[in-house]
Amino acid sequence: MERVLCLTMACAIRFNEVQSEMLEAKQKSQDLAKQFEEVKEERVELFNKCFEHVKGCIDTIYKELTSDPTKLEQSVGGSAYLTLNNQEEPYLDGIKYDTIPPGKRFMDMTHLSGGEKTVAALALLFAINSFSPAPFIVLDEVDAALDARNVAKVTRYIQKRRTEQQCVIISLKERFYEKADGLVGICRDIAGGHSKAFTLDLTKYEEAGAATTA
Repeated sequence: MERVLCLTMACAIRFNEVQSEMLEAKQKSQDLAKQFEEVKEERVELFNKCFEHVKGCIDTIYKELTSDPTKLEQSVGGSAYLTLNNQEEPYLDGIKYDTIPPGKRFMDMTHLSGGEKTVAALALLFAINSFSPAPFIVLDEVDAALDARNVAKVTRYIQKRRTEQQCVIISLKERFYEKADGLVGICRDIAGGHSKAFTLDLTKYEEAGAATTA
């Protein structure tokens, strides 16, 4: 009888211990679930904040990149749209990006020309960067698929924001050269067996030209 009583007491003690551990684990689970929901809400809030900003300005940026005042049908530029595939949990699905170049009908992005895709990508890049601007942007031969007219449009857009955003552009086209503030050339130093850089500040020529005009 005494042995049974001892076993009963030991079981009761162990039961209380397990029950306490269970309650503690349940509380931790509830705390973690609460933290997860808070992180989830913050993630959605941050995502939507960025998305709504980009969505609100991308059409304006795309219009500016595609407008051509010299042509009536392109004077206002094209149109750009961003839509979420999953409204409830947007980060679990994709984002649909559509553009309509000026003077053309709507078609899927995959059917646009290389130049049209490039301009659309630049509009998205500039829109995202406007949400949290970087100190500078490096554009590596983004003009490869652009004709002279579209190169002029892109350079005009970048030049208008030269005091707000610094752009380092790697290009082989003169349209970019003539609108730059400075040039950096890279060549091989045959004697030294290494690369050599040359720089040219173009702003002083602008100042000289302005002084001559005055």
